Amino acid sequence: MLISPAYAQAAGGASQGDLLTTMLPMIAIFVVFYFLLIRPQQKKAKEHRAMIDAIEKGNEVVTSGGIVGRVSKLNDQFVTIEVAPGVEMTLQRQAISQLLPKGTIKAL
Repeated sequence: MLISPAYAQAAGGASQGDLLTTMLPMIAIFVVFYFLLIRPQQKKAKEHRAMIDAIEKGNEVVTSGGIVGRVSKLNDQFVTIEVAPGVEMTLQRQAISQLLPKGTIKAL
């Protein structure tokens, strides 16, 4: 015969070194995900929260839908923006995506 028979050996217990080498890639992947995905997203959310808290009456803003307007009224959860003379829209504060420099609306 050309193939020699293979016999099973007694299973030995996993040593501490084997456990570390098997867990090390999973730990490394979690660290990479933390620094490339989770941490930047938390930082961006913190900056957005600070921007939302800093909104004042008269600020010029862009909504998440792309509507440009001037803040006319503020509430705890809602903001009313004037998009044209006499036309106002009430939005949630979280719908504001960007604060614009003063005078931007007139330049448009």
